[in-house]
Amino acid sequence: MHDNFPALEAFAWQEGYSVFTVSKSQEKVVKKYIAGQAEHHKKQDFKSELLRLLRTHEIAFDERYVFD
Repeated sequence: MHDNFPALEAFAWQEGYSVFTVSKSQEKVVKKYIAGQAEHHKKQDFKSELLRLLRTHEIAFDERYVFD
């Protein structure tokens, strides 16, 4: 990463991650969400949102391992 983009020397990956796919038909909705993410997370924190998404989409998980 740093070799290809030296201007991003402060960039670092977080320890954990979640990955969700989005259909092409939802691209505009997702871009709008990303653009307003900072404002959105003033109302609902990341942890609450992630747990809600996992439950809404019936993704099996053990909450003990979602957040360390």
